[in-house]
Amino acid sequence: MNNLIRLVGGQARIVDDDPWQLHDGDDAPSAPLILPLAAWRARQPVAVLEGRAMSADGLLLQVDDEPEALQPLLASLTLIAIDFPSFRDGRGYSQAYLLRTRLGWRGELRAVGDVLRDQLAHMRQCGFDAFAVRADKSVADALKGLDGLSVLYGRSVIEPRPLFRRGRHKEESRS
Repeated sequence: MNNLIRLVGGQARIVDDDPWQLHDGDDAPSAPLILPLAAWRARQPVAVLEGRAMSADGLLLQVDDEPEALQPLLASLTLIAIDFPSFRDGRGYSQAYLLRTRLGWRGELRAVGDVLRDQLAHMRQCGFDAFAVRADKSVADALKGLDGLSVLYGRSVIEPRPLFRRGRHKEESRS
């Protein structure tokens, strides 16, 4: 996948050799595929669907898919991609947050679709650790979008305590 940024050890890196490919319905390429839920289920052997084996495919969660429905499948997945059909559609943020917090997903969580620089810092706070930036945008420029927020007031996947509960904030307010 082109234009990919991945967080490695908390640091954002441009990835040049990502093997994953979004499946568009044509003949299956030799690269590992990221498939919509129905297509993913249809391709999996019984052992994967029962959680006894890892899938060679990644799963594409679309805006109308419910993250909770993935609970029995999570142990079989290494990558979940969440589709952003439009930068104006925020449902993917909620899906990512649910996967990370309530469902405990720890594998790669990738934002795909209409992913732009201005969204990356917020996506990171919701739990994304990989970002497939839109093909017509500069990935080097988008990398700067991860520096966007210096202070977070509310909870996030990265910092579950709101600002008023953090010790550092109390020390700063006494100065």
